[in-house]
Amino acid sequence: MATQTMRHLSIEPGLIDSTLADWQASHPTMGILALLPEAEKDKLSLLQAACRARSVPLVGGIFPALVTPQGFRTDGAWLLLLDQAPPAFLIPDLNSGDPDAAEKIANAIRPTLSGLGAGPVKPTLYLLFDGLVPNIATILDGLYLQLADRVNYAGVNAGSETFQPMPCLFDSEHLVGDGVLALLLPGTATTVLEHGYATPQRAMTATSTAGNQVISIDWRPAFDVYQEIIKSEYGIELTRENFYQYAVHFPFGILRANQEVVVRIPVALTDDGSLYCVGEVPENAILALLRAPTANAGQCISQLCQGLESANGSLNDRQLLTFYCAGRRMHLGDDAATELVALNALTGVANMAGALSLGEIGSTQAWGYPLFHNATLVCTPWQGT
Repeated sequence: MATQTMRHLSIEPGLIDSTLADWQASHPTMGILALLPEAEKDKLSLLQAACRARSVPLVGGIFPALVTPQGFRTDGAWLLLLDQAPPAFLIPDLNSGDPDAAEKIANAIRPTLSGLGAGPVKPTLYLLFDGLVPNIATILDGLYLQLADRVNYAGVNAGSETFQPMPCLFDSEHLVGDGVLALLLPGTATTVLEHGYATPQRAMTATSTAGNQVISIDWRPAFDVYQEIIKSEYGIELTRENFYQYAVHFPFGILRANQEVVVRIPVALTDDGSLYCVGEVPENAILALLRAPTANAGQCISQLCQGLESANGSLNDRQLLTFYCAGRRMHLGDDAATELVALNALTGVANMAGALSLGEIGSTQAWGYPLFHNATLVCTPWQGT
């Protein structure tokens, strides 16, 4: 049955081994994609040992929490069956030494990609980054220069919701941080992203930035401008003391020429009035101040379902790999689980598995350029092949 290729299990050797034995009997060339919550990270070695004992290729990541059809949970692990173990490349220490990070990734996968030939369907380069890699947007730019449209791009960030360093990417032998796990998956299913943020009319310019630090907006300290707009448009007296209470509800949107909006959530404020965001903000980027919608107020889930069906056909009785932004959950609180329940119901899927992510990768437009997002849901029909 289709639902059996996604299983949530307690991380116990007996349960894991019986599941692997069951799958391996009918899928001798199988691989496993595993998603673990941070609370279970110390049990990863049990999963690795079980997979090594049966010579089953294992890849995966550790995330703040798991996604289920009912909401979120922090126990057990999702095991996702791959009928054919995909080419997988676990690359630690991305930004150390030469070549640069994008070239390291491209060099690792290019020989395998060339061996696949130019078939009618492009493979999907699915990227799991450590969420503390500071320059993911730049890496994606460089990777596109290396590979262009030879692949479709998708992915998410793993790690701790505390934003403290934690090794979070693994295969059957290793557990690494400050790196990326790159998977070449068959391109038979299209990944769809959605955030549901409306674009306000007022725009401004990030006149000075440094990576994910916004130093000035319209030539003034970034926090001063941020503070004034929140006061004038929403009547909120923002101070340094209540910054963390409100910032997740009022992210920046980077406005791109194709009308796409890329969300950046401010997460830190410096003494000089700079704002640090999850993800880089290019210098001279056109910004708008967004107000995070209430659950489905922007029709996010219905738009996501429409996009999935348009790209992949009906999802009824199929399976769905779903990642949900941790910042979005912080904003919505209990309503975040409501969005997952609605997504499960509206798609009609037989099962939905995934995790809480610390940034998302892809395009909110079909066949678009790969971008680094915040506050987004990332969904891929899961076929196990």
